[in-house]
Amino acid sequence: MEKQEIEIKTSDGTAKANLFRPENPGASRAGVILYMDAFGLRPGLDTMAERISREGYTVLVPDLFYRFGPYGPYNAKTAFQNEETGSQIKRMIAETTQEMTQRDTSAFISALDGHGATGPIGTVGYCMGGARALNAAATYPDRILAAASFHGGNLASDAPDSPHLRTDSIKARVYVGMAGVDRSFPPEQSTRLAEALRTAEIDFVMENYVGMQHGWAVPDHGVFNEAGAERHWRRLLSFFAETLR
Repeated sequence: MEKQEIEIKTSDGTAKANLFRPENPGASRAGVILYMDAFGLRPGLDTMAERISREGYTVLVPDLFYRFGPYGPYNAKTAFQNEETGSQIKRMIAETTQEMTQRDTSAFISALDGHGATGPIGTVGYCMGGARALNAAATYPDRILAAASFHGGNLASDAPDSPHLRTDSIKARVYVGMAGVDRSFPPEQSTRLAEALRTAEIDFVMENYVGMQHGWAVPDHGVFNEAGAERHWRRLLSFFAETLR
């Protein structure tokens, strides 16, 4: 497994990213963009990207908070328990808009192209990355064929950039894995998202991971659940295999 730390030029600056290439990169031209959760680039996300890459994909994990300069590193188990770090993270989330990430995604796709992943692309996002993974599919429908969200927040909110408002532009298959109880994605939002996906005639699955808490699939979260995480891996990897190959 080959990991590279790269820099990606965007319209707003330079984003750091970690790139993971499979052992036999010529076997597949498919790429995956992993949209981070609230705690930034770190070994926990590297572990997840490596596992996806072992399936034959070139995987890109970009820093979505690059506009703020150096920050962290944050401990996913304790960052929100500290007032200072919690405030920093909340500010970066609020000020990194969906529109910014979608503009950046053009550069992310170009980076994958430059490293040989010129075929179909899958996206997967966790926490704040979930909505970004779905909005990316709406913004770049000719390249992104599979979009997955796990414990993604505000997927069908009242905000004008909510993913459920852009389903008419999505051509990808969609998978949404919900935490059993999640204040950032309550039942009324899941109902609204499902209706939008059905109306747009999208091939989608929404699955409720009963008993799992927001963040359950990410290995360095305090609520990490091994059994739930393995279930997530089975769903995600089969979803990508069915769609990107």
